[in-house]
Amino acid sequence: QVQLVESGGGLVQAGGSLRLSCAASGNIFRINAMAWYRQAPGLQRELVALITSGGTTNYADSVKGRFTISRDNAKNTVYLQMNSLKPEDTAVYYCNGNLREWFSGTYSDYWGQGTQVTVSS
Repeated sequence: QVQLVESGGGLVQAGGSLRLSCAASGNIFRINAMAWYRQAPGLQRELVALITSGGTTNYADSVKGRFTISRDNAKNTVYLQMNSLKPEDTAVYYCNGNLREWFSGTYSDYWGQGTQVTVSS
């Protein structure tokens, strides 16, 4: 069984910072890309940031220059440093990992349970 467990969400004032973490565990052979998505009430889930196994990153335009994604491959962990937070960043943030389990020939997407980020004005 593979699990992705997020931590680090919470309530913060506008202009503040939060750091999210997501640790993948279980029967993991290799992890390709890892990413953070978010979903605000009434809206579709959207990609916030992505990082490949080689360290290449991609960001949504709305967070460029404010958020930084990073990963520790030895710990199967991905991070999202969020600075200069705005009320419109309020959402449930989900971790995603594209990975392959031992004895599996294919890669699949796995999701964490989500962590709430609330930014007050």
